[in-house]
Amino acid sequence: MMEKSNSQSLYQALWNSADILRSKMDANEYKSYLLGLVFYKYLSDRMLVHSTELLEEESHDLEKAQLIYANAYKDADTHEDLREALKDDIAYDIKPELTFSALIDEINNNTFQREHLQQGLRDIEQSNPIFEDLFEDIDLNSRKLGPNPQKQNQTISLLMKELADLNLVDYDGDALGDAYEYLIGQFASESGKKAGEFYTPQQVARLMTQIVLMGKEDQKGFTIYDPTMGSGSLLLNAQRYSNEPLSVRYFGQELNTSTYNLARMNMFLHRVPIENQKLRNGDTLDEDWPTDEPTNFQGVLMNPPYSAKWSASKGFLDDPRFSSFGVLPPKSKADFAFLLHGYYHLRNDGVMAIVLPHGVLFRGSSEGKIRKALLENGAIDAVIGLPANIFVNTSIPTTIIILKKNRVNRDVMFIDASNEFTKEKNQNILTEENIEKILETYKKREFVDKYAYLAPYDEIVENDYNLNIPRYVDTFEEPEPIDVVQLSKDIREIDAEIEQTEKELLSMIDDFQVTDETRDIIQAMKEVFQ
Repeated sequence: MMEKSNSQSLYQALWNSADILRSKMDANEYKSYLLGLVFYKYLSDRMLVHSTELLEEESHDLEKAQLIYANAYKDADTHEDLREALKDDIAYDIKPELTFSALIDEINNNTFQREHLQQGLRDIEQSNPIFEDLFEDIDLNSRKLGPNPQKQNQTISLLMKELADLNLVDYDGDALGDAYEYLIGQFASESGKKAGEFYTPQQVARLMTQIVLMGKEDQKGFTIYDPTMGSGSLLLNAQRYSNEPLSVRYFGQELNTSTYNLARMNMFLHRVPIENQKLRNGDTLDEDWPTDEPTNFQGVLMNPPYSAKWSASKGFLDDPRFSSFGVLPPKSKADFAFLLHGYYHLRNDGVMAIVLPHGVLFRGSSEGKIRKALLENGAIDAVIGLPANIFVNTSIPTTIIILKKNRVNRDVMFIDASNEFTKEKNQNILTEENIEKILETYKKREFVDKYAYLAPYDEIVENDYNLNIPRYVDTFEEPEPIDVVQLSKDIREIDAEIEQTEKELLSMIDDFQVTDETRDIIQAMKEVFQ
């Protein structure tokens, strides 16, 4: 495997390839082409190397592996056995003439046609239900690639040649997965507001995941759920912070089909076994999922769209996700609808972390009633205020709310981390130190002056169930005391300087040569300073 120290060159090589498309379309569009082709190359490289292992001629040289695979495919006795073995081991196979390596040979020989790549993508989609419609966002006939078939061929060829020298099997799961995450983050930065559909900044994802996994890092078979999963970046952090990463089981749902496909690719590039991932393309609020076992999870992570609209139809009052609260979140703000959905799917011994705008902490009406019910049940464990401008899609400050079931106490830990950041370019970033400070403070649940406060339930009741952080964490800084004697001295010195300056200016005016045109101007200036 390639050393992780080389991962930065992998990042750069992948990102440089985006230059070919950057002038033709915006980042939210060209990410589908680049990420899709990276994934197709990964599948192709992985299959070629694995086929040489099955044929007991192991080689990581893609050119040699291509030759071994093509020869075996021609042999009638070997062909079917090899295909079946590949299907069993990696769930797919690619015809020798449609591998990424074979298509690069065509490009070099000037015989490449987009239809060949299209067929390869289609074959993958049809090889296993888990790949169904995976590449549907890659439109190889788009006029944005070029005004005619020849130009479109040329654009795709240039992009594929940029990726050709990378053997994606030679990077371990972390390095390749992290490189994919890097690309997703770069696309998010360039996509602006559209990035909210698919990306949670890694430092926020890390903080949320470590809280959810706290004390359960060694547990095998940990189940984690994100019903607004985007590209799956938030979910996949469980693999990073669990000590049993290969056994983590992932459950996720995403409304946007393009983003859902991105999440599926992301899972494979992080080497998540097929049996450990259960993802769905659907509307989390309109139709509850999952409804088949397991339905409740040890960890729930969510970064839903903020203050989105939803139907809030009366029928939802009979929905078990919302029925026990007697009211529904307003149509104009689905924040609590997402929260209640996630909380419903939380196991009794689980932990949930959700990012939302601050309004959920203090808004009244139906949201106030829901917040009161959650607090009465002891569901809200902690409220963590994040810095403003930490997400690529919004500059507003946000809050992480931690929820649990079956808590003995009903106190709430408040942490004001709004000033815990480092500014980088146009974004505020939580540093390693910032994150560790928040985690330690959350774990200890102790008072920290101007930073953290453990509010007893009675105090929350006195505040009418308002959870606005400044009510509990006083960050006011006393101004420095004024030295009146020194201030008086400074004023006298400034007055003296002004008086001296006026005298010098009047002297200069007297030296001016007086003419009929300047007499009135000079007189007016003297009157100002006398």
